[in-house]
Amino acid sequence: MKTAISIPDPVFEEAERLARQRGMSRSELYARAVAEYIKGERLVGVRERLDAVYGAQTSNSLLDPALGEMQARSLPKEEW
Repeated sequence: MKTAISIPDPVFEEAERLARQRGMSRSELYARAVAEYIKGERLVGVRERLDAVYGAQTSNSLLDPALGEMQARSLPKEEW
């Protein structure tokens, strides 16, 4: 679908630079950016509900610290 949008010049220029750098069209860059934004917004309600259950502070969690440590050690190591 075609659409027309208005964005600030500096944002447009950075988007143009990034699209060229990544070897993609402007349309592909904008479509990917909007898709990522939508994906992130879907998680907003989940985060809010988890914060309501566990609180913003980890000290508010009812998870036993020893159990949390065991769970963390059971996860495979990943490089970031």
